[in-house]
Amino acid sequence: MHVRGLVVPPQLTRLIETRIWKHPGEAALTRVVPWFEDPLDFLAGPHEMECQSSSLDHLAADDETARLFRLARGPAGLPWLDIGNAYFIAVCHYAGDDTAIALDYRTDPADPRVVGSDLWTVPGRYRWRTITDTFSAFAVALGLDPT
Repeated sequence: MHVRGLVVPPQLTRLIETRIWKHPGEAALTRVVPWFEDPLDFLAGPHEMECQSSSLDHLAADDETARLFRLARGPAGLPWLDIGNAYFIAVCHYAGDDTAIALDYRTDPADPRVVGSDLWTVPGRYRWRTITDTFSAFAVALGLDPT
């Protein structure tokens, strides 16, 4: 499986195929991503991830919008998201909330880090920050994969 030309981590592929990949509940999500204030929808599979992540291209096409949402095309470190090396795995439940969780392949293409948008910690300043160093740690932290 691929999303935006990036190989979906084997663990996520397995969770999708076994239908375990779904929202773990607000308590689990709050424990892992305590700064999030908006509800999220977990994207069911590669097709939804691809469709939702296409918004990255539109947002990054305008320089001002790209700066606002800290989206880069090419090498950039956090708090910026390199849109060529990332895609969404969860997005805001309500349109206009502009929040998401993404896989960030800049660290490890086999087990990418998980990053989340943050517009609450420093009001008026949108940024991307690490949730877990790997997708496998994210799945375990949410209770989706006990291995």
